Amino acid sequence: MVKLIALYKHPENKEEFDKHYFETHAPLTAKIPGLRKMEVTKIVGSPMGGEGKYYLMCEMYYDSHEALQTAMRTDEGKASGKDAMKFAGDLITLMIGEELDE
Repeated sequence: MVKLIALYKHPENKEEFDKHYFETHAPLTAKIPGLRKMEVTKIVGSPMGGEGKYYLMCEMYYDSHEALQTAMRTDEGKASGKDAMKFAGDLITLMIGEELDE
């Protein structure tokens, strides 16, 4: 499995961020063809104390790198990406990971 991981820094207005993320962005993202699973984690702290660097993490699972690339080229993938840049472009860090079976 391949994951597209989105990490979001703390927004200035958490209530406004949450409203847009959970009512608009997550439903848009969930419609992307080829998306196998989507897990959203709210970061609640750091082992060193305090709130930590990140506020939210979303892991989006795909069968392969090819499936991820194909998904990002769909209308739904483009709409999700455009929305993320619009409401959280200065907060988001994106990365791709591969799950390892040990």
